Amino acid sequence: MALATGTLLLYCPVLFHGFINYDDPDYILDNPHVKAGLTWPGIVWAFQNSYAANWHPLTWISHMADCQLFGYNHPAGHHLVNLLLHTANALLLFLLLNIMTGSQWRSAFVAALFAWHPLHVESVAWAAERKDVLSAFFWMLTLIAYAQYVKSLSSVNRSPAIPNYLLALLFFACGLMSKPMVVTLPCVLLLLDFWPLKRFVGSDLKFSVKNVSTLILDKIPFFVLVAGSCVMTLNAQKGAIWTGSLPVSFRLANTAMSYVRYISKIFYPTDLALIYPYPHSWPLAGVVGAAAALIIVTLAFILAAKRFPYLLVGWFWFLGTLVPVIGLVQVGVQSMADRYTYLPSVGIFIIIAWGTNDLLRSSPRKRDICILAGGAALITCLVLTSLQLRYWQNSLTLFYHVVLVTKDNYAAEDCLGKTLDGIGQLKLAEQNYEEALRVEPDYPMTQFDLGMNLLKQGDANGASNHLATAIQLWPYNPVMQYDFAIFLWQHGNLEGATNHLTAALSVKPDFVEARQMLERIQTNSVANHSTH
Repeated sequence: MALATGTLLLYCPVLFHGFINYDDPDYILDNPHVKAGLTWPGIVWAFQNSYAANWHPLTWISHMADCQLFGYNHPAGHHLVNLLLHTANALLLFLLLNIMTGSQWRSAFVAALFAWHPLHVESVAWAAERKDVLSAFFWMLTLIAYAQYVKSLSSVNRSPAIPNYLLALLFFACGLMSKPMVVTLPCVLLLLDFWPLKRFVGSDLKFSVKNVSTLILDKIPFFVLVAGSCVMTLNAQKGAIWTGSLPVSFRLANTAMSYVRYISKIFYPTDLALIYPYPHSWPLAGVVGAAAALIIVTLAFILAAKRFPYLLVGWFWFLGTLVPVIGLVQVGVQSMADRYTYLPSVGIFIIIAWGTNDLLRSSPRKRDICILAGGAALITCLVLTSLQLRYWQNSLTLFYHVVLVTKDNYAAEDCLGKTLDGIGQLKLAEQNYEEALRVEPDYPMTQFDLGMNLLKQGDANGASNHLATAIQLWPYNPVMQYDFAIFLWQHGNLEGATNHLTAALSVKPDFVEARQMLERIQTNSVANHSTH
């Protein structure tokens, strides 16, 4: 009750927050399938189509349910569902750890860190990040069902074993259909088999190769689901997002640096931002130091695994669950993101809770020290999370903060410009766009947004140059193609407008406005030709 009540009270300010202009339009505000609420055509669309570079039908359906219940333009309801899911995830995490370890207070401490850590504000306060809290909900249910499956195997009555296993598979499939980042879950099941479920040892309590091979075979149905999800995800992201071009060496450097930066943010969560841009380069000494630190810690935890198995499990939980988003495969403009720590941070929290207990094992004042240290950590999290929530009131407060705490953040400058554009501050918005292009001239969104801004200010020539550049940089964006076609049509270039509308429809065949505009141009052209 304390965990649930504390989480609900901590996050209740989000009920008074609005949507933001980053992803929320694609996921809710400008998505006709979602805005229509729960409809059979909408559900079919969710399963049959990839949209916003993702295939996650259950996430789309959850947004549709929100629009059905609260309306698409009432953010309070959408934020409430995120909050309820986050609270449920914390309670399920507590239940899971308590079932597997029997350590009530350590389990509660890990769950409280998960519920109240400021790094998780992004996943809860951002309506479009429903996929985080929803996929985590099914992640926790999968692990609990699996733990019950293992428990039933060791009991006299094994009849619940198969239903629990099938239930775990079902929950995992739901998790994959909520966010593909949960593809690492079968590997986490193997980690939990090692500790605390202790399935790697035989009846003689010694390591058993036969047991390990059986456990791997046990996960094959999970890996089959993973393969299907990977195919759907790669297909969804192919050509859908502008990624620029980063060499493999830079991505590897960013991977090492990101792991260390994530750890630093977990222990020292300051200057949190929605977007952390890629730097122009990483210092060689920093990259080498980060890689060396990761290797040393990994080897140390492997060597200590026999005596302190939770070190290996927590560490590889953290490292492994971040692999899909660590930047080896480049998607988007962010070098890292707070939301990516939503599940991976649990591994570090496990190390903290169980490690502190063992570190103070011989201390006569162990209980008092744990209460004071744990209480101080949780109070700090509560304060920092409360402060971080204030920045999420709206797009203006959020992106002013992001620009303030990061350097050369062209994506945030662009978002701030769009926010100012939306409230009529065209000149201020133009300054933000120009600052973004100073840092990254090849960012198509800013080229496009500046072009539209200049169009509003009556500068058609300047607008044309920037819009054309945006199309060259990102030819697979149907909205850009459509808007540029409208611009060309308004300025008498019917052939150019037709070409760009055709390009938009080749990427998005169900783009109704583009099809109607193309038919209108073709009809007028035929009529004019007949008259002539």
